[in-house]
Amino acid sequence: MSVREIQVTFDCADPDALARFWASVLGYELQAAPAPFGSWEEALSAWGVPESEWNSRSAVVPPEGQSGPRLFFQRVPEPKATKNRVHLDVRAAPGAGPEARMDALAAEAERLVALGARVQRRVTSQEDPLSGGFIVMTDPEGNEFCLD
Repeated sequence: MSVREIQVTFDCADPDALARFWASVLGYELQAAPAPFGSWEEALSAWGVPESEWNSRSAVVPPEGQSGPRLFFQRVPEPKATKNRVHLDVRAAPGAGPEARMDALAAEAERLVALGARVQRRVTSQEDPLSGGFIVMTDPEGNEFCLD
């Protein structure tokens, strides 16, 4: 059997907020409620899920016609404690030369900071010639990712 799709799962404290952040970062959409429901609130209510659990999970998906992994967010009781062993690289400047690349990454970092991300460090092409430069950031819950 071969793998056909992947899903990336985030443990977090606030699935709805983190899903909305990543939807904005990637141009994704919140996953729609299944038919025949018009909203997740309607579906969860019909299924008898207590309101206290309505924000226990969320997901974002690429817009119709685009491809990419589904991102799933699940509430966990413990806060993030250490560095991620796996992280997302957000390809914000593929193919750009070193100066244009870092300018494009800086502009995208500024947009993401306005959404709640934080810049951790910038690595230039002089520091890492093989990468061409990148910016390490964290999402609103402290999960590391890179703009490259």
